[in-house]
Amino acid sequence: MSVRRLAEDTVQPATFAFNRENAAWAKATIQKYPKGREQSAVIPLLMRAQEQDGWVTKAAIESVADMLGMPYIRVLEVATFYTQFQLKPVGSRAHVQVCGTTPCMLRGAEDLIKVCKSKIAAEPFTLNESGTLSWEEVECQGACVNAPMVMIFKDTFEDLTAERLEEIIDLFDAGKGADVEPGPQIDRIYSAPVGGLTTLQTPDEAETKKAPARASKGDGDKAVSVPPSNAAKPKTSAEVTNPTLKTPATAKKASARNARIEGETVDKSKPAKKPR
Repeated sequence: MSVRRLAEDTVQPATFAFNRENAAWAKATIQKYPKGREQSAVIPLLMRAQEQDGWVTKAAIESVADMLGMPYIRVLEVATFYTQFQLKPVGSRAHVQVCGTTPCMLRGAEDLIKVCKSKIAAEPFTLNESGTLSWEEVECQGACVNAPMVMIFKDTFEDLTAERLEEIIDLFDAGKGADVEPGPQIDRIYSAPVGGLTTLQTPDEAETKKAPARASKGDGDKAVSVPPSNAAKPKTSAEVTNPTLKTPATAKKASARNARIEGETVDKSKPAKKPR
């Protein structure tokens, strides 16, 4: 796993504080955990701090640690371990996360990465000139059937082409990201087949018409009627396969042999059991 470090001090804000709404949310979130387990709220609090400022700052880590009574290093370990936390400033209008795992790569993720390099920045985690856009390559985001795809903040945009991603980036850069409909960018609903359903439909009228009756055969071509239970079974005269016998033909011999062995091994000093 790559080493993740905090951003340089030159870009770190001096302080951090939740706004009034987020502070009330954080207090209520901490109260959801049992007494003595309040530190379990560290991940949701860090995520809310990121949603407020766009990324997780050093001041935010220390503030969350103070709220939960945790050493700074403990919260720093959480923030640097999970890649969902952005440790450097990202685009204020869009941070494009391009899935580069095998299904998306096979379906054209490399072309999407080229678009990000040309329209945003040559390197990931680098802001564009206006500071509104950034990008990175990530692992699977769970939309393999709709590959290739990207995630921008909490929304996914799937079934992408390079041209469509260019349009989406331009809209976000212009402050019109809310106009872009998340989900598949082609003619499909969620992960349904392209063009609509192909199963569980009303059959076409042509398919419901009965097939024409077969021509009757002559008297010399009468088929032999075979009971279904005997179909495809080879004919044999062996007693072991005779259906009239309730047990295989060898059952009597095996029973006699077992009785003889039992008689040889039975303890003669004990009285024989009376039959019931």
